[in-house]
This record gives sequence, structure tokens and C-alpha cells, in this order.
Amino acid sequence: MSITSQPFGETAEGTAIERYTLTNANGLAAEIITYGGILTALRVPDRSGTLGDVVLGFDTLTPYLGDHPFFGALVGRYCNRIAGAQFALNGTTYQLAHNDGANHLHGGPNGFHRAIWQANVHRMRGRALSCAT
Repeated sequence: MSITSQPFGETAEGTAIERYTLTNANGLAAEIITYGGILTALRVPDRSGTLGDVVLGFDTLTPYLGDHPFFGALVGRYCNRIAGAQFALNGTTYQLAHNDGANHLHGGPNGFHRAIWQANVHRMRGRALSCAT
């Protein structure tokens, strides 16, 4: 197993975004960027062993920075829509951002899909492990 990283671009504010590639012994590879924790590629073998990318995504950072249908992104803090962009908890009504018509979708305009994650590679007993914080 290996983990490599390379630059994937910069946000408009100049924040560097990295792409991490996690590869196993059979060649299966997952590519994840630190913007939105987005899975940009997943290369898996077909029945004849030929690797192919099986996820929808973009080759550069720019399309991810705009509006897109959450391709490969972490969504949250919850998934799906909150009707009317509001909810009640213990007698208090909380208003949320409208980002899907009258509804609140996947954590709103600044959900996890827009967060910039810090990735750390840890080595344990000769294996590379990755975790995002």
C-alpha cells in the first residue's frame, strides 16, 4: 500500500489544495483532494483486470470550486434536504440557509463539501495510513 500527494491547485484566496493517491498492492487507487474531502477518482479492475475510473469528477480544481452536483464530496453535517430550511428542537425553531430552492441541502452552501481538510500521513508497522483532520 502506498500514499502519495501532489498539488491539485489553489483556491481564489490562495490556499493550496493537495491530491492524495492511495494505492493497494493490486493497483486499485483512490484519489482524494483536501478541498471537500472529494474523491476525484477511483480506479478499480474490471473482470479482465484492466483498471478504470468509476467515479464522476473533474480533472482540475476549478469546477469543484463552483456549483456542481456534489461529485465525490463529503456532505454534511447531514445528508439530504431539510424542508423549508428550518427545524425545531426543544421548542426553538432554527432557520438554515436556502441552497436548494426553499430547502437546505447537504449542510448548506458552506457544508463539508466546501471545507479545506488537513491530511496527515501516518506510518505504522511499515504501512501508510491517512487521516483527515
